[in-house]
Amino acid sequence: MQAAFYTRQGPAAEVLQVGEQPTPQPGPGEVRVRLHTSGVNPSDYKVRRGGFGRALGYPLVIPHSDGAGVIDAVGEGVPAARIGERVWLWNAQWMRPFGTAAQAIALPAAQAVPLPDSVGDAEAACLGIPAITGLHAVRLAQVQPGMNVLVSGGAGSVGHYAIQFARLRGATVLTTVSSEEKAAHARRAGAAHTILYRDEDVGARVQQLTQGRGVDAVIEMDFTANARLYPACVRPGATIAVYGMGQMEANLPTFWFMRNRITLKFAYVYELEPAEREACLRELGALLREGALQHAVALRLPLSEIVRAHEIVEQGGAMGNVVLDIPQGDD
Repeated sequence: MQAAFYTRQGPAAEVLQVGEQPTPQPGPGEVRVRLHTSGVNPSDYKVRRGGFGRALGYPLVIPHSDGAGVIDAVGEGVPAARIGERVWLWNAQWMRPFGTAAQAIALPAAQAVPLPDSVGDAEAACLGIPAITGLHAVRLAQVQPGMNVLVSGGAGSVGHYAIQFARLRGATVLTTVSSEEKAAHARRAGAAHTILYRDEDVGARVQQLTQGRGVDAVIEMDFTANARLYPACVRPGATIAVYGMGQMEANLPTFWFMRNRITLKFAYVYELEPAEREACLRELGALLREGALQHAVALRLPLSEIVRAHEIVEQGGAMGNVVLDIPQGDD
């Protein structure tokens, strides 16, 4: 099969290759998926370049955790009826060497989730990390009708979904963005208010938009960069759900956190508790069947252009998800 892979860490153009690799066979409890698409996430380039001190985990890595395709073989213990089923994948390359940047993948059957006919393959490649992260963070924050929720980075892949999940729960969503174009993108997802954080005083705008009360919850993409903003943005007793950070450590206004009874919760999409994962999959599945979500596919490229795809994501050059189309057959 054709696959993209690397055997050492470094810049995309220096380490990523596309070539032939053995076609996997499903083991007990596994399915094999003929992949149609593969989603590129920031975590993919961070692992590839060794970010946060992560060493190369395996002698050869086929990257990417997200993707979609059709089950074409099953292992022992998996019903044959699953063959031919359209599916989307989660955690495809987590704690495993081989991900979705290939024509086929074998993985545990539970990680191949049935895909409604109404959802395209490109959109399905956005679900595993971006959608589940956004949904889990909103669930952690216990967003309810009438709440004011601040979504940090609402034009990003996770933030775009988080806006929608919070809005669907009846919350008023405020979000920070870096440009008018991104503000429009966030408003289309359901944000009631956008704040241009490079040009505006974020705290002052939040206070103005909440009549001096502050927000009830924050969905945070970069805790280490934005923690300094919280005293001006959130009300006493608020919840902050953190799904990302730019540095390993942060200086925090700890006495302010204690005095204002702030609850911090951390979302790590790769290692959810089984009950948390199942709850997200149930809710996300229902929303997909209802056609209730917008999916932001910014760019589609062939697998052969994986270097370009990684560079675009690493440089922040796409508003939405970058998806690779996987060649079918012997193409």
